[in-house]
Amino acid sequence: MMALNYIPTPTDIKFNCIYAATANKSGRMQYHKIGPGSSKVRISRTEFIQVFNKSKILAMKPLQIKAGTSAFQMEFYI
Repeated sequence: MMALNYIPTPTDIKFNCIYAATANKSGRMQYHKIGPGSSKVRISRTEFIQVFNKSKILAMKPLQIKAGTSAFQMEFYI
């Protein structure tokens, strides 16, 4: 399994939204949009992919998961 190194930024970034792709306990992917000061809103896979492909991404953050799972989890900031 490939390990990803994550180096946090020492300064705060200004962003409009966070988009997250996470796996639930059964391994099924779930996609969320999180606005500053608001709660998670579940979105479709299609919407997540469109935003990922068409937006200017400020930062990406891989999320830690248990060893042995094949899901890749991440957040990206726009």
